Amino acid sequence: MTAPKIVKLKSGSIYEEKESYSRLVCIDNWILVSNTAGRNYKTREISPDPVEQARQCFRNIEGALEAVGASLADIVASKLFIPNPDDVPAIMAFVGEKLRGIDPQRTITCSPLGSKEFKVEMEMTAYRGAGDAKVERKAIVLG
Repeated sequence: MTAPKIVKLKSGSIYEEKESYSRLVCIDNWILVSNTAGRNYKTREISPDPVEQARQCFRNIEGALEAVGASLADIVASKLFIPNPDDVPAIMAFVGEKLRGIDPQRTITCSPLGSKEFKVEMEMTAYRGAGDAKVERKAIVLG
């Protein structure tokens, strides 16, 4: 059995070194994107607006995915952490636009984050090539 190819990507966040983690870990075609805040890691700025933070989360995630030859289209699972339930509709309307047609598995949790300035954080799982795969869509009624 051959060992998997593992890539551990750092994005320049000071916390990646302080807290010993990677922005993204790629194991063969599986890609695990760490919980990502809406901070611009180059300027260290963060908007107070929840939707603008969501936009920056996606910019950060897209940059990490592109660095390993993947894109948003390859996302198969998503976890969103939104501390204020009142922000959920606006953030999720934006997320719905960004992930329209990709339709990953989704989890949303409303709980405190590591800093009061964070209005949203996102964690994604992707599979390189999933965006090009033939997708069978089914609908069922649960209950």
